[in-house]
Order: sequence, then C-alpha cells, then structure tokens
Amino acid sequence: MRGVLSVGFALILPVATSLSSQGQAAADLQQKAAALEQAGNAAEAAAAWRAFLRVQPANAEAYAHLGFLEAQQEHYREAIASYKKALTLNPAMPGLKMNLGLALFKAGDLKEAVQVFQPLLKGQSSSSPEAMRLKTLLGLAYYGQQQYAAAVPFLKQATASDSQNLPFRLFLAHSCLGSKQYQCVLDVYREILNLNAESAEADMLAGEALDEMNDREGATQQFRAAVKADPQEPNVHFGLGYLLWTQGQYEEAAKEFQAELVNVPNHAQAMVYLGDTHIKMSNPDAALPFVKKALELDPRMEMAHLDMGILHADAGRQDDALREFKTAAQLNPNDVNVHWRMARLYQSMGKKQEAAVEFAKTKSLTKAADDSVFSKLKKSGVKKEPAEGTADTAADK
Repeated sequence: MRGVLSVGFALILPVATSLSSQGQAAADLQQKAAALEQAGNAAEAAAAWRAFLRVQPANAEAYAHLGFLEAQQEHYREAIASYKKALTLNPAMPGLKMNLGLALFKAGDLKEAVQVFQPLLKGQSSSSPEAMRLKTLLGLAYYGQQQYAAAVPFLKQATASDSQNLPFRLFLAHSCLGSKQYQCVLDVYREILNLNAESAEADMLAGEALDEMNDREGATQQFRAAVKADPQEPNVHFGLGYLLWTQGQYEEAAKEFQAELVNVPNHAQAMVYLGDTHIKMSNPDAALPFVKKALELDPRMEMAHLDMGILHADAGRQDDALREFKTAAQLNPNDVNVHWRMARLYQSMGKKQEAAVEFAKTKSLTKAADDSVFSKLKKSGVKKEPAEGTADTAADK
C-alpha cells in the first residue's frame, strides 16, 4: 500500500508544480501589465495584457484593460473587439458598455453606438451628469447619421445644460434645418449670435431657413452678412450668388460665383451657374469654358448639358445641341425648359413632328420653382465639417 501511495504522489507532484508555476507566471504578467498601464506606457501595457491572455484566455478584466489601452492609442477597431470579448465573458462588468459605446462612436460606427447608448440612458437618472453625457453623445451620433429629427431633442438638452457651447449649437441649428424645423434654426441662431456675433456659418444657416420660409429677401441679407463675416467660408459666395441668380441679378451673381471659385476652384455648381449667368447676359464666349469645365467635373449635371446645348444651338451646331438637350432630358425629364429648347431646335431643323411632341410636353409641365438655397448647398458637395475635436470633447466630457 505504501508503495502505491508513493508512486501516486510521485506522479501528481510534477503536475501540481507545473500549475503553480503557470499561476505565478500569470500573476507576474498581470502585475507587469498593470504597472505599465499605471505608468502610462500604453503600447507596452497592451502587449503585456496580450501575453497575460495567452495564459488566461478567459479573463474578462484583461480584455477590458486591453480595450482601454487600444482606445487610448486610437486603435478603435481593436478596442471594440476587446470590449466585446470582455462583455461576452462578463456582461455585468461596470463601465464596460459605456467604453464600448465610446469606441464605436469614435470609430464612426454611429448606428451601433446608438444601440449601446440608448439602454444605458434608460438606466440613468434624467438629471445626472452621466445622463447628460449620453444625451450629448446620442445627439451627435444621430447628427452624424443625418437623422436630424432624432438628433434635435438630444442636442436641445445638451445646449440647454451648457450656455457657452457654440459648436453644439451649430450642430443643433444644422439638425433643425435638416429636419425642416425652421423657426428652431432662427431661435438657435439668436443664441449663437450672443456667443459669436460674427459667425458666417450661423448667418448661412439662418439664411437657408429664411429661404425655406419663402423670405428670399431676408435670406439674401443673411448671406450678405455671412460673406462679410468670413468671405472664405465654403459655399458662402455660391449661396449668395444663387439667391441673386434666382432674382435675376445676374451681374452681381456672377461676381459671387467667381468669388466662390477663388475659394473652391473645382466647385462644379458655382462653375455651371457662372456659365449660365454669362449666357443670360449674352456673353457666350465667356460662358463656354465654365460650362465645359463643369461637365468635366460632374457629367450628370442637367443644367450644364442644357447650357451646353444652348451654346451649341446659338453657334449653329444643331446636332451637338440636340445631343446635349437629349442628355439633359434624360437627367431631368420634368424640366420644361429642356423640352421647350428641344422643340425650338427641332423647329429650326424642319422636324415639325418632333417639335410638336416636345411642345406638347411643355404644356403638360409647369415651370419648376427654383430650388431653395439649402437644396443647392446640399447638392454642391462642399460640406462644412464639424470643428476638429468636437466629437472627442463630447465623448470625453
């Protein structure tokens, strides 16, 4: 019996020693990782936590630490993966879901970030600092997804709690405009003026709202104020030029379109509208290079094809003009001006039947109203980006 026990003890002892050795190695790695993290050595600490996880792959706390360190280094994709692994292992770990939401937010995964933040907000007292932080993040996440109506109530609460925050008010004004809450834009505009009386962006937003409310004169005044506040603001000259163009003030409109092209040389819409103003002022030679360049920049601009057709027709190049008018009609079949121009061209070519068909189309269509300046600015492709660091400020608040 003693012989059997001795053999058994001899077999078990090396295994126990090995387990003890592994446990000590893991503890040493954990201690080293924590010390490096505490010292602010994020990259080295992350490497130490990975080494620890090779020994203890089911340790949720280690994955949480690793996610935090990856986020510190702006490796948000890696941070998200680590946080999700930690949540799988320990869904109840405090602060883990918030950290995951922040990593998703900063990585630009705004839809998934909202899905994390919404349940967290429900668990907070409505007046707590953490609730306000979540509301701000939700507002910005909805704004970033262009879900403006959803963003407005959250951004209203965020701005109400911070009377000096100009960037968030601009986000709110943009969201009000995007969700067609035009009086809201004007209300926020007045708040912005109290913080920055010379905000070109705010003047433009107010101008866009007034134009949507059919106050074109008021909109023009706001864009004039925006030009005065910052003549280098993207789209500011184009917006003013477009408003002047709709009012038939072509000479002044041309100056504004030209000024926009100084700021943004490849602004396709400013280019085609500058060409169009020259056509309307009977300057075809001046118009041609701008219309040509606009088509090079954006071949799907119906107005550019229409104007090129007009220039070809006036120069006697009927086949070229017909090709351009047909392209314009394909891009926008409901533009009465295109069909009227095509009918006149067919008439001049002696094609009476084709002309009659196009004239008939003009009778079934009414002249479309000019787009709002807001619609034109959206189509311009020149987007005003949020102030650098604004989103990070909200996340770290």
